[in-house]
Amino acid sequence: MTTRVLVVDDDPHILRAIRIHLTASGYAVSTAQAGRAALRAGAAEPPDLVLLDLGLPDLDGTVVIGELRRWSSVPIIVLSARSDGVDKITALDTGADDYVTKPFSFPELLARMRAAVRRSVHGSPANVDTVVDTQDFSIDLVAKRVITCATGQVHLTPTEWAILELLVRNRGALVSQRRLLSEIWGPAYRTETNYLRVYLAQLRRKLEPEPARPRYLITEPGMGYRFQD
Repeated sequence: MTTRVLVVDDDPHILRAIRIHLTASGYAVSTAQAGRAALRAGAAEPPDLVLLDLGLPDLDGTVVIGELRRWSSVPIIVLSARSDGVDKITALDTGADDYVTKPFSFPELLARMRAAVRRSVHGSPANVDTVVDTQDFSIDLVAKRVITCATGQVHLTPTEWAILELLVRNRGALVSQRRLLSEIWGPAYRTETNYLRVYLAQLRRKLEPEPARPRYLITEPGMGYRFQD
């Protein structure tokens, strides 16, 4: 099945270059040059992946991410000239799955796209119970769903789900930073530990009764993380 990609950027030259490269790589590409147009396109024909610039003429890209996340878990990769760490963290906190700084190489972009799509369709091998219950929430590994006692069903991005699932399937055991990075983002990202800090913080805000004092998503400083139920 051909992967459908929505590319959102206000620069027609960048749109054309990305379309040419992605089409040559076997993707079905649609484009939008503004935030509202991107939201309309995403609703009319839901893509499998979104490549999104932050500097759009009508809406900031983070607003587009937030709006998409109200009804979609589609993987979102930000493509932006903004290299400041605050912009990256804001985009990831809002719901983006990855952040690529312009200028970028197309081989790297294609690798990140493959990783994002792989995370979103990650299977559910039956090596643990398919439903894991805690005092505060329930995780259904087959339905890819989390329900908390406090707020009901919780929306997780594909990356958040992939991290949680890997930890839950190894519950009680330490999962190293290197393994998490390699399995979720790919072997080229084994040193990007800041990714893990951002995503674990997001998961704790959504799942932990006291995010500052986690009882389920435990950090083992300098080593990795474990899910403790």
